[in-house]
Amino acid sequence: MTQQDAQPDAQSDAPRPKRGTGRRLHGAIAFKLGTDIVSGVYAPGTVLSSEVEFSEALDVSRGAFREAMQVLAAKGLVESRPKAGTRVLPRTRWNLLDPDVLAWAFSGEPDPSFVRGIFELRAIVEPGAARLAAERRDREDLRAMKDALSAMRRHTLATDAGRAADRDFHDAILRATRNDALIVLTASIGSAVHWTTQYKQRSRALPRNPIPDHAKVYDAIAAGDGDAAAAAMRVLVDLALEDTREEMGQGSGKEG
Repeated sequence: MTQQDAQPDAQSDAPRPKRGTGRRLHGAIAFKLGTDIVSGVYAPGTVLSSEVEFSEALDVSRGAFREAMQVLAAKGLVESRPKAGTRVLPRTRWNLLDPDVLAWAFSGEPDPSFVRGIFELRAIVEPGAARLAAERRDREDLRAMKDALSAMRRHTLATDAGRAADRDFHDAILRATRNDALIVLTASIGSAVHWTTQYKQRSRALPRNPIPDHAKVYDAIAAGDGDAAAAAMRVLVDLALEDTREEMGQGSGKEG
């Protein structure tokens, strides 16, 4: 055997260097663990393995792992205490409206009660927001909604561009309320709209075209009719829930 042939064996005895600690790496770790927590692989109350064990199992540096855990802690998923370790917190402590948490929830098979909760939130918030938007919108708000609606029609909701336009449409309505407390919800509502729409067409095309429902909301807001805007938005959200239930195989008459 030549010296060159023996070299890989000699190197294999040396410790393998851990991968770096860049944002992309600790973001990937946070995604992996966040998805596992939200999907129930690690149930609330579970004490996670030690930093050393996890970093070795994932083949990452301890620094990258610590940064990922800080991300999860900031979103309310885990809590770390000296000597007690890192524990998964109860679901009531999770920031369920965080865009990352929503993405993690829909990266696998979401909990039906979680999906129902998201739509219940939308059914409470968005019709009221549409009513306020009809009363307070200005020309720029209407242009933003109309542009988003046009992009949805052009690209369809089967594309990333179309789903981005859908998100922009709902964002524009919240911004038109001139209510800072509602405007803060734009990222959360937008993410919920995006992920539920994408989820509905994982295995098949959308069961119906929801863009006309959006157009009815826009027409009512443009007309300054708050009651009609609220009613149209309520129908839009209710039909979106029915479509999502169908994708989850539960049917419209069952709890989703």
